[in-house]
Amino acid sequence: MATPKIQGAYTALVTPFKDNGDVDWDGLKRNVEFQLREGISGLLPTGTTGESPTLDWAEHEKVIARTAKLAGGKCPVVAGTGSNSTQEAVEATKHIEKMGVDGALLVDCYYNGPSSSELRRNYHAVVAEACPNIGIVPYVIPSRTTTALSPEDLAILANEYPNVVAVKEATGDLERMARTRALVGSDFCMMSGDDGLTFEMMTRPDIAASGVISVVSNIVPRAVEAMTSKALSGDIEAAEKIRQALDPLFEVVTVSVENPRTLPSGKQTTVSDKFRNPLPIKVLMNAFGMPAGPCRKPLGTMTQNAVDIVRQAARKSWEIDPGIFEPVANAYEVNIEERLSNDKYWDALADDR
Repeated sequence: MATPKIQGAYTALVTPFKDNGDVDWDGLKRNVEFQLREGISGLLPTGTTGESPTLDWAEHEKVIARTAKLAGGKCPVVAGTGSNSTQEAVEATKHIEKMGVDGALLVDCYYNGPSSSELRRNYHAVVAEACPNIGIVPYVIPSRTTTALSPEDLAILANEYPNVVAVKEATGDLERMARTRALVGSDFCMMSGDDGLTFEMMTRPDIAASGVISVVSNIVPRAVEAMTSKALSGDIEAAEKIRQALDPLFEVVTVSVENPRTLPSGKQTTVSDKFRNPLPIKVLMNAFGMPAGPCRKPLGTMTQNAVDIVRQAARKSWEIDPGIFEPVANAYEVNIEERLSNDKYWDALADDR
């Protein structure tokens, strides 16, 4: 098996939808072509950012197939095939293995929440053994799954199955990541699953991450790619400069705000709302004229104050480095300054009901 080394910046692709909820296949094509022109290291369709939980399996497979065909070998493609059913994950991974996709991202089993040993023995190992000709990438994100493959079980898994080639680390626990590195060795690829932690994960010698599976690179692939390539080459000063311009965007992958509610009694109160990925990134893409469309329910729309936070973050990045959005402006024929300053692009994306 010749699996490409997973490093640099991989974009966790948004799945664009039309207003009626259908997949926007033309929009997907435009977005993938944009990523390729900007030199992204790799593409990851049908992850959480791609709203995989609301894609049926026919759509799921078609998004992967279209992405792989458009990539045409210009960059590796790793596709999300994880499930809380091992059998479903095996079937999906076998299908993309036949497509010639380079890797499968397997999120830890959500809701039924198996232990780490069960995740290793009854999930990742089963898929790795059933699909020996594709790279397997465990995805550890306990904030979404309430379970986590441990560093120890990852090390055992990688030792037993040579096609377990990388991990997407989204625990936010830097000390856990350092322990993982000590156990898996220096050659194993660790990819950041948190845009905002990527720089630190890559530049800490005891973590030495290989790159990022990024949400923000849907909009700024050239900048995220440049940050990771500079970090990999040891040009930390240059990577840090790019990170500073990206930081405001990293901070709005998820947006938490206090929103008002009127109770049946008429009493006014507030509730903390957390708007999760991919809703904020789709808001920004729509405001910038990129194919994104709505999220599929139960995700919906952000309140006005949440949309304002996304807008202010984009404005701050643009003020730090106006060139960061130049590729978007050129590819989608938009004026970023006008888009940032004109309320109409943002107000249409908010719903305060």
